[in-house]
Amino acid sequence: MKSNVFFLGIGGIGMSALARWFRANGHVVSGYDKTRTPLTDALTAEGITIHYDDAVENIPAAVRENPADTLVVLTPAIPKDHREWAWLREQGYDIRKRSQVLGVLTEGRPTIAVAGTHGKTTTSSMVAHLLHHAGVPCAAFLGGISVNLGSNLLLPAAGASNEAAASQIPVVVEADEYDRSFLTLFPTVAIVTSTDADHLDIYGDADTLLESFRQFVGQIQPGGTLIINHTAHPSVAAAAPAGVRVLRYGLNPEQGPELYAGNITAEGHLFRFDMHGPAGSASSNGPEQNKPKADGSQLTAQIEGLELAVPGFHNVENMLAAAAVARLYGLSDEQLRAAVAAYRGVKRRFEFIVTAGTPQQPKVYVDDYAHHPREIEAFLQSLRALYPGRRLRVVFQPHLFSRTRDFAAGFAESLSLADEVVLLDIYPAREQPLPGVTAELILSQITAPEKSLQTKAEILQNAETNPNFDVLATVGAGDIDQLVPQLKNILNIRWPNG
Repeated sequence: MKSNVFFLGIGGIGMSALARWFRANGHVVSGYDKTRTPLTDALTAEGITIHYDDAVENIPAAVRENPADTLVVLTPAIPKDHREWAWLREQGYDIRKRSQVLGVLTEGRPTIAVAGTHGKTTTSSMVAHLLHHAGVPCAAFLGGISVNLGSNLLLPAAGASNEAAASQIPVVVEADEYDRSFLTLFPTVAIVTSTDADHLDIYGDADTLLESFRQFVGQIQPGGTLIINHTAHPSVAAAAPAGVRVLRYGLNPEQGPELYAGNITAEGHLFRFDMHGPAGSASSNGPEQNKPKADGSQLTAQIEGLELAVPGFHNVENMLAAAAVARLYGLSDEQLRAAVAAYRGVKRRFEFIVTAGTPQQPKVYVDDYAHHPREIEAFLQSLRALYPGRRLRVVFQPHLFSRTRDFAAGFAESLSLADEVVLLDIYPAREQPLPGVTAELILSQITAPEKSLQTKAEILQNAETNPNFDVLATVGAGDIDQLVPQLKNILNIRWPNG
């Protein structure tokens, strides 16, 4: 592997995990990003050199002077007219996408790949946490900051550093369908959380997206396991190679999943449930580290009394899939109960920012990364279940012009679960504006009693002057998170017992 690794777009959540991995393994790491963020500041504090102006002279000398000993890692978000990228191409550098690098790092290693158009970040963080908490050596590249780990990267503990030992340590990766990135992976165990239409700017239509998921599932290693949500398109599970165990999971046993949750109850932020596995399968009596029985023979028929401190019915469902993987790696009933209870989630996934009021009259502010209609629907339904009868204000920032165009009606339907909906303008990310595509496309179809289009400044002002809500939720994958600390300060003053 080359000595120097230079990242174009180092501040991305997936890119930064790779940057941390290379630095931890002795490489000289540097990079460019468009915007300075708390994440890039953290990377700088860890010893990684980062610049924010697109100019060839800003590329570190060690990179410019050693093309043969430098790997360049590229994110698809980098624009085609980027000057540094153009220069690196002209000079003949080895330039690879993040997904290609992940493919190289996981080649020949037991890989647990979590795919799906939504739910994959939370589910992959759950898998990594459950194994790590139980003492199963593993590595993980996550698409969010795990609250338990305080990072988006998990490295195996010291003592498994030799290549023979390292090659047997499972690697948990978030398998991204965007740009068909997950097709660089050949997993031992695959989870598919959802196959809902998304990224139609890349795929064109839902059928083409499904074909990509079928290809991904077709790459599961012989004797491996596919754990797939029962709502996924049937053709995806059918694409699993002969000899691969297919296990469907979900919350509703009447719809036929072999793995499901029963006796679900919510109390405050805590969700309690039982895990029901395939009938007749054996219970595990203890850990068998690094020796998964990928045919599913270690899945228990029932584990009672699981307690999840991260709320949401969708998170119970995500935990079912993660717990199934944990069973494959030998976790006992007691280990699994303890690990589930200790899980604290991912930053910006159902993250409680302010809690105040009384149990009878709660005041709550929650932030969530949801940016697909089905994610928003699951999030808001869970908020309604937690706080029945409380007035809910949702602030949503649409992400991408193409996604807004393709799913405006779905966004409107899911957001209409709120009492009041406030929309920000579309966050463009990598895209240029599309004619006629604005947040008004969503707003015009929302049926909530109150709705409006506001700026960030207006949202902050209204939080102070018009606090006509009991539950506030900020939702979206763009830069809406910039509002979080300011809203937190406002509400801590307005709700002094928060």
